[in-house]
Amino acid sequence: MPIIIIMNFYNMSDDAILAEIGRRLRRERLNNNLTRTGLAEQIDLSQDTIRNAEDGRNVSMQSLIRILRGLHRLEQLNELAVDRGPSPIELAKRHGQVRQRASGKRAKDRKRDWQW
Repeated sequence: MPIIIIMNFYNMSDDAILAEIGRRLRRERLNNNLTRTGLAEQIDLSQDTIRNAEDGRNVSMQSLIRILRGLHRLEQLNELAVDRGPSPIELAKRHGQVRQRASGKRAKDRKRDWQW
């Protein structure tokens, strides 16, 4: 049974998170016994894009999806983008209507940082 490590990403910098994601992608590729060349050919991406992802550099969302697809790990997106929907209380307040946009702060509610 594999060991599952749960990390507190809130205590990490953005660069550290990207590096950890890259480390995990590389580990998954190696677990699948795939070379970068083999994965690149399978998912129609360049080896450089895969290397960049594994090195913790920024890659496009589309590239990340292709890499996850090639590693047979698309189900991991369920954890990333859980569709929680509106809460029952929020639905009741809105009479069954689902919110379409955020209201933001109103001008009168904003604090003024300056004075005359």
